[in-house]
Amino acid sequence: MEDRAGAPMPEEISAEECLTLISPGGVGRVGFGTPSGPLILPVNYTVHQGSVLFRTAFGGPMDQQLDTGLRGVEFKVAFEVDHIDPASREGWSVLIQGAAHRISSEEELTAAKAAAVEPWAGGERRLYIRVTPVQITGRRIVHA
Repeated sequence: MEDRAGAPMPEEISAEECLTLISPGGVGRVGFGTPSGPLILPVNYTVHQGSVLFRTAFGGPMDQQLDTGLRGVEFKVAFEVDHIDPASREGWSVLIQGAAHRISSEEELTAAKAAAVEPWAGGERRLYIRVTPVQITGRRIVHA
């Protein structure tokens, strides 16, 4: 659908299609609040058992900022993946909101390692974080 100026209008994408679009994995961005303001960081991710899974470093910003110190209490985060084709001016964007769960039990860690998500950044990335979707939204822009 186009507006009066002829520019394409964004279309809503269903939650199911959003998960299908991001299921190949790749690079996404995690956004969360910190004492100094919002922070958004790129991560390599995979979709594993309906959740987003990625690895980061112990002692890094996510380790420090996403640890509530209370068992069962998790910070809410936003996770976004986009696919944009600048030449055609088309693409899609998926936003997942949910809790950032720091994987620590042996059972969870074994399952997370089996998902084989590999970070691009150097250094040790042994902290696994799972974002279980509470809300999934997406938009697509295409030319008719």
